[in-house]
Amino acid sequence: MIADGLLIVDPIEPEQIQPASVDVRLGNEFLVFRNHTCDVIDPYDKPSDLMEKVAVKEGQAFVLHPGEFVLGTTLEVVGLPDDLVARVEGKSSLGRLGLLIHATAGFVDPLFKGQVTLELSNVATLPIKLWPGMRIGQFSFHKIDKSVERGYGHPELNSKYMDQSGPVASQYNRNASS
Repeated sequence: MIADGLLIVDPIEPEQIQPASVDVRLGNEFLVFRNHTCDVIDPYDKPSDLMEKVAVKEGQAFVLHPGEFVLGTTLEVVGLPDDLVARVEGKSSLGRLGLLIHATAGFVDPLFKGQVTLELSNVATLPIKLWPGMRIGQFSFHKIDKSVERGYGHPELNSKYMDQSGPVASQYNRNASS
């Protein structure tokens, strides 16, 4: 599908293609919480200064401390056709060190295009160095039985993250309150 242009994973190296998945690498930008400026998170009224962007310079690592949660991004842009979904999964070797790469957002809908935001958590008791460009996770792809009627980005769906670049903070406040 990649060779035929039906599935986009860009940039990609041949060694990223695994038997049943495609490895993805870590980008160099992170969104970190500004705990010193906010006392609470209200999903419907998100403070404008809740998070700040940190760009890691080439040759340096981002240190994720125990219990810390930050947003990262894949280096790759993924673009799905209308009959394919993707699952974001961690790498077993990194999970065994205590690194989780998604809390709940592990599903990529048909017709999504963009970099994928990673929800990075350290559940270990020691800090973990995250190196931009390292293989951080993998996408597994699942063909569905027919094309979707309303793919990601359809005007009726309130899709918030189409064409995202870099880590993107929660857009929950764009939902209708209930």
